[in-house]
Amino acid sequence: MSYLIKPANYKPLLDMKQTELGIKQIKEFFQQNLSSELRLRRVTAPLFVLKGMGINDDLSGTERPVTFPIKDLGDKEAEVVHSLAKWKRLTLADYKIEPGYGIYTDMNAIRADEELGNIHSLYVDQWDWERVITPEQRTVEFLKSIVTRIYAAMRRTEYMICEMYPQITPFLAHDVHFIHAEDLLQMYPDKTAKERENLITERYGAVFIIGIGCKLSNGQPHDLRAPDYDDYTTIDPKTGLPGLNGDLMVWNSVLGRAFEISSMGIRVDKEAMLKQLELAGKEERTKLYFHRRLLEGTLPLTIGGGIGQSRLCMLYLRKAHIGEIQASIWPEDMRKECEKLGMQLI
Repeated sequence: MSYLIKPANYKPLLDMKQTELGIKQIKEFFQQNLSSELRLRRVTAPLFVLKGMGINDDLSGTERPVTFPIKDLGDKEAEVVHSLAKWKRLTLADYKIEPGYGIYTDMNAIRADEELGNIHSLYVDQWDWERVITPEQRTVEFLKSIVTRIYAAMRRTEYMICEMYPQITPFLAHDVHFIHAEDLLQMYPDKTAKERENLITERYGAVFIIGIGCKLSNGQPHDLRAPDYDDYTTIDPKTGLPGLNGDLMVWNSVLGRAFEISSMGIRVDKEAMLKQLELAGKEERTKLYFHRRLLEGTLPLTIGGGIGQSRLCMLYLRKAHIGEIQASIWPEDMRKECEKLGMQLI
């Protein structure tokens, strides 16, 4: 079911012409900073991949990819990508990228099963990035260091856009607060996962929640993850808690809630993938192309994630609906209601 958050007294700070210029500046500036921070080179990415190779991501495991037959391949089916976590790892192997370096790309996707609303669209655009790491870097501390560098690029971008449009004032917290999903559960045991996210993010402004996908002490994961890209079972020896991945969230004062900017993590090695596939009852995936490559040891160890382009622009430009940033399809009643509320959907 679609939803609509209705912020009180919403008034856009920029007209449509200023908004389009702002989008261009943000995308150009941020990707240059991200590339410099993490030493990433840009590569061209696919819009679709062949079905049945294990390359496409199934996100939380329930979303259906958009598929179509290819006439010249005997009607073999292709899938529009959901994201590029596995494809990037294959590409790093093919390009023979050394540890300490990586790639990023403009990822465009269609997620037909999204619940449409202020922050969810059928159309997904993000910077997908992936970097080769060493075995010694498969730690929570290294994960935190990468998150901190990404956040530094975000703060520089905020400064640029506030200089460009003085009516937009700085709002990002100075630092990211790190917390494991289990510790967050213990802080707010009577709250839902989304309520916990809102409470902790409003408190600190910017939060990275570690351990997305692993089962917590209440028997439930904080949120779902597919079992074959992020490592959510490896134990941190310092805390005894599982997970080398997480979500980066900032407080969105326009919408009055936590706002996820990035999902990222250290990727599974052979042992973690086999364990997570077994826990998920997906052992049959070991026969697929991507999974065979990983089990054969021909793929590098990596860290990677996605950073929402439209979401980042929406945040910086203080917009209340992602449809003010990107062109997509919306229910007609939502369009009419947004018009009344001052949200100009493209």
